[in-house]
Amino acid sequence: MLQTRLPVGKRRSGHVGPVVVILLCCLLGIPATVRGAALVAKDVSYIVDNRQSEETPPSCPSEIYCHGDLLRTVQMSEIFPDSKTFVDMKMRKSPNETLDSYHVFMSTHNNNPSKANVQEWVEANFEKPGAEFENWTPEDWKETPKFLERIKDGDLRQFASKLNHIWHELGRKMTSDVALNPDQYSIIHVDNPVIVPGGRFREFYYWDSYWIVKGLLLSEMYSTTKGMLENFLSIIQRFGFIPNGGRIYYSMRSQPPLLCGMVKAYVDATNDTKFAMDNVMTLEREFLFFMNNYMTEVNEYQLATYGYKSSGPRPESYREDILSASIFEREDDKQDYYCELKAAAESGMDFSSRWFIKDGTNSGNLTDLKCRSIVAVELNAILYWNARIIAEFYGYRNDISSISKKEEYLAKAEELKKAINAVLWDEQEGVWLDYDLINKKLRKYFTPTNLSPLWVGCYDQKDTNLPKRILAYIDRLQLDRYPGGVPNTLQNTNEQWDFPNVWAPMQHMLVMGLDSLDNAEAKEMAFRWAQRWVRGNYIAYNSTNAMFEKYDAQELGGHGGGGEYDVQTGFGWTNGAAMDLMNKYADRMTTVGGEYEEKPEDNGALVAYSVNTGIIATIIAFFVGVFG
Repeated sequence: MLQTRLPVGKRRSGHVGPVVVILLCCLLGIPATVRGAALVAKDVSYIVDNRQSEETPPSCPSEIYCHGDLLRTVQMSEIFPDSKTFVDMKMRKSPNETLDSYHVFMSTHNNNPSKANVQEWVEANFEKPGAEFENWTPEDWKETPKFLERIKDGDLRQFASKLNHIWHELGRKMTSDVALNPDQYSIIHVDNPVIVPGGRFREFYYWDSYWIVKGLLLSEMYSTTKGMLENFLSIIQRFGFIPNGGRIYYSMRSQPPLLCGMVKAYVDATNDTKFAMDNVMTLEREFLFFMNNYMTEVNEYQLATYGYKSSGPRPESYREDILSASIFEREDDKQDYYCELKAAAESGMDFSSRWFIKDGTNSGNLTDLKCRSIVAVELNAILYWNARIIAEFYGYRNDISSISKKEEYLAKAEELKKAINAVLWDEQEGVWLDYDLINKKLRKYFTPTNLSPLWVGCYDQKDTNLPKRILAYIDRLQLDRYPGGVPNTLQNTNEQWDFPNVWAPMQHMLVMGLDSLDNAEAKEMAFRWAQRWVRGNYIAYNSTNAMFEKYDAQELGGHGGGGEYDVQTGFGWTNGAAMDLMNKYADRMTTVGGEYEEKPEDNGALVAYSVNTGIIATIIAFFVGVFG
């Protein structure tokens, strides 16, 4: 049996391009041979066929923002320290005029312009990033949303109020010119304003938006939330799925499919079941997109892996990808590497030893990325959750065909649940684990997503032994010892999704998952982890007046580092996750610690910390050498 992955490109509203025809063929079950040469077969035996064909499309159609000589010339000139800067700039003229200008420019400089020449040409032909936005204040923003009243701790309540104000800073509304002249921008036009993550992330990002929505709903910004959801639904109608982010250079990859979760959060908060009923078919379309393009066979079960084929480096990290790919001599190997980079970016965890496969282990570096060959626990758990939510929404419609659909999606959910527990559950470890398709074995390495089935309810709630197994796993790995939160992995590689970095979505996922268990010890650990992480946010904010994208497990209130870019502030999903946890534990969470914990040795390092009125008073010993 062959599984296929369908390249999907951008199409403009009103034009039914070949991509849409191919997608419809896929959804209707037309044989792969009819769908076109751009399809890439995936051998389920599992021998990964990573060869690139001539028909494999680039990251998107644009010869300026996605591929081509102009992009290469500008990005390789290194006129900007961050490659994303250029591809976020608006053209001053049409694409054809810009390309004509580029060709004249190159001819004038004998195809060898200096860095200063390139910078001068870019400044003459492009506007600075941000030209697509106008000033916007959310009309539904409230000074004192009701959830603030529930927070008993006064300092924490004030902190939550400050987070509520940050939505002003993160709001973005597109100018009317984006709709009139879409070809002059890399941004994907949407009708409604959005809340963005912050920093270099000037546009919407798919999975970030789930935690942003959780915060917006607590802020009672229902119109803003609904507008963002409508944007996503319209994008599914145009693309067939939701891209990684709101730029055309992201249009050949998605992210963990959390729109169903966002819509459910909105419906639960507003009781707007009509919105769910009106849009369930669009949510179903996204679900089918993943089921038709991301599934592979593992031990006679169907499970999903990340990875969506397109050629070339990531436009937003063009120079970085070209340089890191230089280790490969063959062009086919470079193209394969670019696909792995994009698959890891699609996972949201770009980058991490979680995706390294070297000699059957998770050692190595970026050139050992094999994300497409790893069955990720959370991707499959989220698809299970999607099926459950779609079933719930069809149930609201209460007509014969919808009742049939409800039963169909409940069955799909159970099928996914059965596959997840049959293939990814490890009886010895007492937890779910990613699966290595190349070496045909489970990957016994920690990442918070190992517990993601708890978060979405993808487990047997009658299994009274499960909480004990989960707690034993946590204890065995000593995950409760870190002052700044649970790290994303236990490997220190200087990749940003590795130790010691702590990420908001993972902390939220862990807390909600543990709290879902019918076990007092698990619920108490969930509270302890929530309070510890929120206190770290509070301390960092009081010190810097900023919310960070990631934090440091080794220090309460320390921000993270590593990866491809400087630490970013803002920060959408951190705000939303922190607000949701403060709301959940509003009656008992506090900024006042008075606790002193001495942590066990970790690679020769002793961490000790004391918290008093939410501020670190003492650090007895700093990490030595090995984390440098």
